[in-house]
Amino acid sequence: MAQNSKRSPIARLLDYGQSPWYDNLTRQLLESGGLRRLMDDDGIRGVTSNPTIFEKAMASGEGYDEQLAELARKGMETDAIYWELVMHDVGAAADTLRPVYDETHGADGFVSVEVAPDRAHELEPTIEQALWLHGRLQRPNVMVKIPATAEGIPAVEEVLARGHNVNITLIFALQRYDEVIEAYLRGLERLAESGGDVSSIASVASFFVSRVDTEADRRLPDGHPLRGKVAVANAKLAYQQFRRRFSGPRWDALAAKGAKLQRPLWASTSTKNPAYSDTLYVDELVGRDTVNTLAQASIDALRDHGNPQPDTIERDVDQAEQVMRDLADAGVDYDDLTATLEREGVDAFGRSYLDCLATLDKRRQELLHPTTS
Repeated sequence: MAQNSKRSPIARLLDYGQSPWYDNLTRQLLESGGLRRLMDDDGIRGVTSNPTIFEKAMASGEGYDEQLAELARKGMETDAIYWELVMHDVGAAADTLRPVYDETHGADGFVSVEVAPDRAHELEPTIEQALWLHGRLQRPNVMVKIPATAEGIPAVEEVLARGHNVNITLIFALQRYDEVIEAYLRGLERLAESGGDVSSIASVASFFVSRVDTEADRRLPDGHPLRGKVAVANAKLAYQQFRRRFSGPRWDALAAKGAKLQRPLWASTSTKNPAYSDTLYVDELVGRDTVNTLAQASIDALRDHGNPQPDTIERDVDQAEQVMRDLADAGVDYDDLTATLEREGVDAFGRSYLDCLATLDKRRQELLHPTTS
């Protein structure tokens, strides 16, 4: 790590036990050395991607046409081309981050790639694709992202039990998060029982933040004192849940075998409402053994005026509990709110995936059959 990284407010998060990851992955970022600069200047220790990120990157076309044309000439179908482009970028990012993975002895330095969102409600196809992606990429610092749907939870357990890293994504509800932790513990226990090495496994639980405020605010009257408070309260209670579940005899038995904590990853941490601080979901969620995956807007805001403080995630927990009681008193159904967010999250990634395939198919046809002026 470059010495000047400590000048960045983002890199200071490392001092407080939180790993900053970058919530973006494009070929231009890789080929320009942008990811390496983020690692050196800001202490970035991981990268997350999703179908929406890839749709935006591939729609721009920058850096993809040469490989796309080559694959199209081979007669590959559009969905197969999509995965070849994705795996190229994920593999290159993993290679760039490999020194972090090695220096931290497998605790950090990961790249996440998501299974196709059209499989979010199918158990066996999710398992099959997660194993296929790990098999194709063949890198120890890759995590496959599986949505935390009812069907995704048992898929998480199975993939972990077979000895592969998993990023469980689109978590909104505390009950669902409890199921995610249980799937991690059961997956590791099964891996250990089969003679596998639990110390080789890493996992994060991606708990989404800002979208909770967006939906809660939509359901609350203008000027209501809970507006802008629910997302942080939800995440603070999730962190308390994390600390409770990763303690005691059951966890101690796995830790004795070298098991790593499944870190909470704060996702969707860019501020959507301009009335709120543009670093709100970073400032309030600094905590040990966590990850915050930062979009470019948050990177820019933190560089400009960020001043993160340690252990803010553990402050005002009683107040967070009161926020949830007050939410119910205000007539907002927490279970319905989080179920809506899960459904809309899966649907949004599904649309991005289909849009990306449509964009690639159009570009494939243009490259195969160029028009002459």
